[in-house]
Amino acid sequence: MSTKTTAKPKMGSKAMFTEFLASIVVFLVALPLCLGIAIASGVPPAMGIVSGIIGGIAVGYFAGSPLQVSGPAAGLVVIVYDIVQTHGLIALGPILVLAGLIQVVAGKLKLGQWFRAVAPAVIYGMLSGIGVLIFASQFHVMLDDAPVSSGINNLLSIPTSVMKAISPVETETHHLAAGIGLLALSILTVWNWAQPKLPGFLKAVPAPLLAVASGVIVAGIFNLPISYVEVPDSMSGLVSLPTLEGAAFLLKPSVLGSAIAVAVIASAEALLCAVAVDKLHNGPRSDLDQELFAQGIGNTLSGLLGGLPITGVIVRSTANVASGAKTRWSAVMHAGWLVLAVGALPFLLEKIPVASLAAVLVYIGYKLVNVKIAKTLWERGKGEAVIYIVTVGAIVATNLLEGLMVGIALAFLKLAWSFSHLDVEQTEREDNPKLVDVHLRGSGTFVGLPTLARALKKVPEGKEVHIHLEDADYVDHACFELLSDWRTQYELTGGEVVVELDTLNRRGTYRHQQREEAANKAMAENTKNTPTKVA
Repeated sequence: MSTKTTAKPKMGSKAMFTEFLASIVVFLVALPLCLGIAIASGVPPAMGIVSGIIGGIAVGYFAGSPLQVSGPAAGLVVIVYDIVQTHGLIALGPILVLAGLIQVVAGKLKLGQWFRAVAPAVIYGMLSGIGVLIFASQFHVMLDDAPVSSGINNLLSIPTSVMKAISPVETETHHLAAGIGLLALSILTVWNWAQPKLPGFLKAVPAPLLAVASGVIVAGIFNLPISYVEVPDSMSGLVSLPTLEGAAFLLKPSVLGSAIAVAVIASAEALLCAVAVDKLHNGPRSDLDQELFAQGIGNTLSGLLGGLPITGVIVRSTANVASGAKTRWSAVMHAGWLVLAVGALPFLLEKIPVASLAAVLVYIGYKLVNVKIAKTLWERGKGEAVIYIVTVGAIVATNLLEGLMVGIALAFLKLAWSFSHLDVEQTEREDNPKLVDVHLRGSGTFVGLPTLARALKKVPEGKEVHIHLEDADYVDHACFELLSDWRTQYELTGGEVVVELDTLNRRGTYRHQQREEAANKAMAENTKNTPTKVA
């Protein structure tokens, strides 16, 4: 079976240089995250590196989302930790292989596009919620302090970390790390402001790379006793293959359930991340079916080679977009830097202050919390703004996946309310007492029939009644049937009924013509030989 992949764009030397620079920034962000997520999952740090390499090369090459960067993600830490504690590390590889194959099949069945059904308010809420979590946790790391257990606790404990930095004691170095972090934040802020005005060769230098390099230089000159990046000593033992003993675990129903859970959660996080990344740039949109297939390839290989679950990661992806990447090649190249770093240059990476990398993440988190979008959503509709705010709050209060579920559930409730809500307003015209206007607003479905029936019952007899449907979002057959039955009875009392669709705001589109024809046909059919007037 041939594999359909998105077209590989041709690039000139200038464009490739941009991808090259972006790949370095992504690599610098990815390396500590790969190691940290592995440690948090209760597995050897090398497994995080393996996942980052596979996520860059395999997923990056087949990706349907060109600017998304894949690798081990914090959202899967809990489930990986549970698998390791319940079944042992030996079962993780076979479970990942099975999960990856499930994703491959789902991608071929074109199931990825279903994730586009997520409301934009939820996607924006996810971005802002992740931004808050990143800012809150990495702020502590930037001061060489330890993050605490949850997003809310990280936010509440920021003043405590600040006090450690501004009131140093002799045995601590929080103030030194804070100085490196502030240096990086200052460079990020100033460089991003000035970059559009700089000459071409300077404009190509990404601000995160400059911020990290400055931290390396300053920390090296003064030999600061702060935390630095730690990497494995060599490539030896980096890859481990699954065994027959581990594969035997797949016969257990509970293990099968774990594989399905990994597949579903990793797919949801990757595809929602892809949709979110699409909102950060103006380049090609994501092919979610192809991206789901690519994620399956990545997880299958990660299971075979001894890695962690792979998914699209918003932190690395945001850094990729912010650094000027335009194609998949920055993600692919960043995996090469991971290989080179662990295999040949571990001593160089150990010169990078953790505070500099954390400052880059603090800045990224701040940029993700887009306050202006809340105002925009409020102007579109208060319901959208509420979904956004609740999603952000739920993500910060719980975690990414649970918060997303809350946001999606709220969006479905809003949709259900919209399709069940109908307002009916009756007014009499001052210039002609015989004319009565009945306006339908919202969705005229069978759910709203009681509301419509009560309103029509209040219409005085013997009037010329204009039923306005031009402001209705949707009118189904049940609603037309009630209107036509009522019209028949009303005209027997000497009244007259006129159905108006677009007389107040006629656009002349084919859609409105269809609505008029459908209204005429439905009303005529239900009233047999009594024609319906349509203004």
